[in-house]
Amino acid sequence: MHKSRIKSCCHNQQHGDALTHSLSGESQRIPCVLMRGGTSRGPYFLETDLPADAAARDRVLLSVMGSPHPLQLDGIGGSHTVTSKVAIISKATHPDADVDYLFAQVSIEAAIVDTSPNCGNMLSGVGPFAIEAGLVAPQVGETTVRIYNRNTRSLIDAIIQTPNGRVTYDGSAAIDGVAGTGAPIKLSFLDAKGGKTGKLLPTGQTREVIQGLPVTLIDYAMPMMLVAALDFDLRGDETAEELDENTAMLARMEEIRREAGHRMGLGDVSKLVIPKVGLLSPPRHGGTITSRYFVPHRCHRSHAVTGALCVAVASRLPGTVAYDLAQAEPVSPVTIEHPSGRIQIDLTFKADGSVDRASVIRTARRIFEGSVIVGADAFAS
Repeated sequence: MHKSRIKSCCHNQQHGDALTHSLSGESQRIPCVLMRGGTSRGPYFLETDLPADAAARDRVLLSVMGSPHPLQLDGIGGSHTVTSKVAIISKATHPDADVDYLFAQVSIEAAIVDTSPNCGNMLSGVGPFAIEAGLVAPQVGETTVRIYNRNTRSLIDAIIQTPNGRVTYDGSAAIDGVAGTGAPIKLSFLDAKGGKTGKLLPTGQTREVIQGLPVTLIDYAMPMMLVAALDFDLRGDETAEELDENTAMLARMEEIRREAGHRMGLGDVSKLVIPKVGLLSPPRHGGTITSRYFVPHRCHRSHAVTGALCVAVASRLPGTVAYDLAQAEPVSPVTIEHPSGRIQIDLTFKADGSVDRASVIRTARRIFEGSVIVGADAFAS
């Protein structure tokens, strides 16, 4: 594994500031690693290799991904929300963490970079990337990387397989939505309650009504609006493609989502990807609950990890829309059925019944490493 190119970027914390000045008027190469994390894919950067100014950084990320353009032809985006994501890694600023992780969702057809949510799938690649970038020393056997997610101000433990003190991506773990198998990566979310709104239930209610529909507004790992598929005159087991073609349903869902955002204290969410939407129904294949996860204007082809954590917690909280649709037993793990199969969430509880931590198994793959060429226009003020 060639790590010297990536490691060399860590020596100067002011590199990002220098970058924004030295790049004016010319194209530049920025080191990055393209990785699949869970059921998502995107470039992983060291923060020191990007402009320190947020607006300048976002212009660079738009150029990197090829946005705005429906096919992202001028960049490395994949023309879908799950392949238009970016992970930015840096040395830890939190005293209990090894590294910081900032997630960015890059819009495909608009010049918008949204850093309000976390992404648990891209999170899967953070631990391996951090070890191979020299930010975390590997152990023999397994290496625990404690990650501070700056988007939601939360801590996550990632257990990475490191036989012989090196990261391996090969293994027997399988996740629905990804072909083949890989080394298991266990993610344990330690304090995911209220990461964006400050509360598990931002309005203090397990259920309320928006435009005549019962909804649950909940914030665990991801702020979400949960609603029963039946209330949209849907079965809930439709394919993602079928749901994406239902323009009338999507338009109504967006109206309700915007009101949900206001009630959750998120303000005008018309240009934000949060809150996400979970369209829920009973399980069909022995799981706990069925979920169709919207990101938010298209249906996820499988399911976001953070969204799965939120749905799982809601399914065990009496009074929520999810609780009424879920299979009652067992308490844990919770198995969520989605368009590509299922995702299993292991919940552990405190003595008072609240969630202590939520864990999930993912896999990742390092696809290529090198430099992405960014045009001069991205660095113009």
